[in-house]
Amino acid sequence: MGILSWIIFGLIAGIIAKWIMPGKDGGGFIITVVLGVVGAVVGGWISTFFGFGRVDGFNFGSFVVAVIGAIVVLWIYRKVRS
Repeated sequence: MGILSWIIFGLIAGIIAKWIMPGKDGGGFIITVVLGVVGAVVGGWISTFFGFGRVDGFNFGSFVVAVIGAIVVLWIYRKVRS
């Protein structure tokens, strides 16, 4: 996927991760995009490592993996900031 696709995919994953785990996080839009993109990469790495699949395009499986990765990254981000 191109960089613009990853940014859009990450934005959506980051928004859903923040919707699932609401809280007062600073940074707004930029942090949401960064957490989402990093979450997609982390989720893809974790799922590939455990043999569940990988993030390989705009499909439901990749989206679920990206959102789970974004939730993990958001949780770590909050632990580091507190």
